[in-house]
Amino acid sequence: MTTTEQLNEINSAISAILGGAQEYRIHGRLVRKAELSALLKERIRLEAALASQDGRDVAVAFLGER
Repeated sequence: MTTTEQLNEINSAISAILGGAQEYRIHGRLVRKAELSALLKERIRLEAALASQDGRDVAVAFLGER
């Protein structure tokens, strides 16, 4: 699965949770999706990976006055 596909899956999972699908029951079994905070962290990681792949990652350092 590509990074873009992973990011799409993460975004879908986040949307589902925000829509109220954090947990549900199927045939008497409780199904609970990943924690929203973990999904948000993974989205940040994947977005950074995509930026790096595309050459859009930038690092800035401020060294103070001279």
